[in-house]
Amino acid sequence: MTSDREPRGVGADGPGLRCLVTGATGYIGGRLVPGLLDAGHTVRCLARSPEKLRDHPWVGRTEVVRGDVTDAGSLGAAMEDIDVAYYLVHALGTGRDFAATDRRAAHVFAERAKAAGVRRIVYLGGLTPARVPERELSPHLRSRAEVGRILLGSGVPTAVLRAAVIIGSGSASFEMLRYLTERLPVMVTPSWVRTSIQPIAVRDVLRCLVGCARLPAEVSRAFDIGGPEVLTYRDMMRRYAAVAGLPRRLILPVPVLTPRLSSHWIGLVTPVPRSIARPLAESLRHEVICHERDIARYVPDPPGGLLSFDRAVELALRRIQDAKVTTRWSSASLPGAPSDPLPTDPDWAGGSLYTDRREMTVDASPEALWRVIEGIGGENGWYSFPLAWAVRGWLDRMAGGVGLRRGRRDKQRLRVGDSLDFWRVEELEPGRLLRLRAEMRLPGLAWLELRADRDDKDRTVLRQRALFHPHGLLGHAYWWSVSPFHAVVFGGMARNIAQAAGAVGPEPDRN
Repeated sequence: MTSDREPRGVGADGPGLRCLVTGATGYIGGRLVPGLLDAGHTVRCLARSPEKLRDHPWVGRTEVVRGDVTDAGSLGAAMEDIDVAYYLVHALGTGRDFAATDRRAAHVFAERAKAAGVRRIVYLGGLTPARVPERELSPHLRSRAEVGRILLGSGVPTAVLRAAVIIGSGSASFEMLRYLTERLPVMVTPSWVRTSIQPIAVRDVLRCLVGCARLPAEVSRAFDIGGPEVLTYRDMMRRYAAVAGLPRRLILPVPVLTPRLSSHWIGLVTPVPRSIARPLAESLRHEVICHERDIARYVPDPPGGLLSFDRAVELALRRIQDAKVTTRWSSASLPGAPSDPLPTDPDWAGGSLYTDRREMTVDASPEALWRVIEGIGGENGWYSFPLAWAVRGWLDRMAGGVGLRRGRRDKQRLRVGDSLDFWRVEELEPGRLLRLRAEMRLPGLAWLELRADRDDKDRTVLRQRALFHPHGLLGHAYWWSVSPFHAVVFGGMARNIAQAAGAVGPEPDRN
């Protein structure tokens, strides 16, 4: 790779750089991309499922390529002509071997970056406690530290940013804090609520990530990044309550809640599944505060200074209230979730495919029907037998799944890749089709499809399909055990959606 590339954009600090962002479908990556674009850089996104980026407002300004950080071939191709490569992926929650997956991906990334002549790697890792042997760290923090070392040893100048709790609308850490505080006025909590933490606002994290693109070539090291305050988790819950206008919370730490029990407790109260809650809880056992602020020498603080904890919470709550949450912790696919495409029908030859079809004429316009379809889930519910949906959600939580608590990113609008309770939006044709893929724990693959159509008499028709591809005998047994309830659940859903569409009325004037 040569150094005489033609820049594609010009930012405030000079010619734009060519940046590769991995993890663009995730919480940080989805927010970093527009920040890089606004800074005048050119962005290429690497995604296992590029279609999940299709509806992001910035996608038309980027190049999106299909690939995976563990696949040297696709990663090498994605790194061609790249100046700065952002490593924003991790295998959190994928199982006991997640550290091995992270290690393999980091080695591939380091090797491909070196071979492609990439000028800089930027990695967002975890803040680790000082004077604590690495073997005593949580597996999550230990893996993050190992990935940082691998990238620093790549031979490519690397910036490793190490952050503790990130405060921003939709982050897993913030959602955990928010739901624990809002739902429990009196809490018996693990002892780690007394551990010192240095939280940081997501916009300060993004500012550092964008700024690192222009670090001098001789800078290759780790940087601690944190906000202006050191707090305990108990402090954070009480101050969250004050900012949110909640009564003062009574917090009673006890020493008996192990990380495993803590993860069950968090999973019970918050939308964060146990597979993610446990590493987050384990990471809070040790003090995580910054021991240097050297990043400010290269990426200066904004004129008003770093955001305080209270201000970060205020901004996050405002975004939630205004339905302007751009990405969430669940933006990335749930680790281990099914990824096979919807079987083509009717000529699918992949084995058994069970289908429940419902069709209903609707006394409303297709536009009114579509507004109901697109608004399904979350606070609006699923239009049938709420108890059955609630029980299915609880069973999924007990099995370690996500349950129904992920809700929606936006109360009215969906986009491909959005999580929707225990579903994910797989396909969206505005005004016509919504296809959801199940991410609940199931012995097979499942989809729910809703269409707003017209028939040959120009009447509005709701067409609804539930599909299930069983895995093994258990999958077949599952389908036949729940099929007696389909008339109530799926039949009721179709009737109630049709009824709700008739009550929606015309689209309001937005001008």
